[in-house]
Amino acid sequence: AKGFKDKSDRLKAVVLTLLRTINIHFLSMPTTFAARVIKMKRIFENLFVLELANNHWGRLDRGLKIVNDFAQVVKFNNVRASIKLQFRDVENFIHEDFKGTTDVRYVSKTEATKLSKSDLRTLVARIKEQGCIPMATPFDEASIDLCEEFDLPIIKIASSDLNDWFLIERIALTKRPVIVSTGGSSLKDLDDLVKFFANRNIPLAINHCVSIYPSEDGELELNQIDYLRQRYPHNAIGFSTHEYGDWHSSMLMSYAKGARLWERHIDIEDDDIPVSPYCSLPHQIDAWFKAYHKAVEMCGGESATKRVPKKKEVEYLNALVRGVYAKRDLPAGHEIHHRNLNRDFYLAIPLLKGQLSCREILNGQQILSPIEKDKPLMIDDVDSPYSRNSALRDQIYQRGL
Repeated sequence: AKGFKDKSDRLKAVVLTLLRTINIHFLSMPTTFAARVIKMKRIFENLFVLELANNHWGRLDRGLKIVNDFAQVVKFNNVRASIKLQFRDVENFIHEDFKGTTDVRYVSKTEATKLSKSDLRTLVARIKEQGCIPMATPFDEASIDLCEEFDLPIIKIASSDLNDWFLIERIALTKRPVIVSTGGSSLKDLDDLVKFFANRNIPLAINHCVSIYPSEDGELELNQIDYLRQRYPHNAIGFSTHEYGDWHSSMLMSYAKGARLWERHIDIEDDDIPVSPYCSLPHQIDAWFKAYHKAVEMCGGESATKRVPKKKEVEYLNALVRGVYAKRDLPAGHEIHHRNLNRDFYLAIPLLKGQLSCREILNGQQILSPIEKDKPLMIDDVDSPYSRNSALRDQIYQRGL
């Protein structure tokens, strides 16, 4: 017989296996695959990611000011937004031989912008207090531990790490939704990544991204949003941008093309620290949010179904429709035939209340009472489905002059 400790370990293994089985079953419960896809996409729907990056410059007070300033802009514009940090285990992220060097910008900036775990915790708490979603881009495995410790609901994979499988495998273990930027990626790398997360039922959003800092308008490649939507129909598609000249046009275009999440770097003008040209200031993010609301207004409803015309639109068009008039005197009992329409009737404006239009003449209808030449053919003059249906009859009497 096995010892108690071995039995306990075996029991734990059985329980873990059962839990995994239950979890897989739960994820497959929606009645259709389409329903599950929709549910996964909604996690990212109309989400703005404000990338604070290392613009706190290693100072907690500056980081808190950035959070406060941008959270106000978020509230005033009534949008769903995340403020995203960057996590690095600085002590182990940089090789010993290069610590303290000023020759490599990435190394020197990483060391200069280091925050303690306590400071990062404070920033995360402030982001939550201000009504935004805390997020982070972890650049090493230890930083993913920190994402779990702070209970961040979404994790970001930077363009530079799209094929860092040590990092990706560890992120997948968190089972949290993931956003990935695609700057500089190959098609195979992206296909592999999408398949990897799909096989694990982990929601993945894909941001079109051009990793040029800053980007010119002619470098945005917005048609890639179309490409990503067509190639990965089961994933939410977004736009991560580093442009510096416009906070309006690309929002209108990206939304119209189907992007449903967006990312920009943010900063503030404070303490004579220069703002990178690819970063957005609070008033520029305000303009960006307003452009989003304008895009939603202009694009209207979803593209998967036919829209329902507004009443004023229908009324306007009804005023342009021609009404049916008798071309000659017609007796009661006269039967309308398509082959004789041009002999018996003509069409002209205006359309009168209760008058049949060019849309409603049906073959085989009978005229109930005599109609004089040049008089309108009214709904009450014919035996038709329109006259027998009270709702249709009322509709015809409510239109026209």
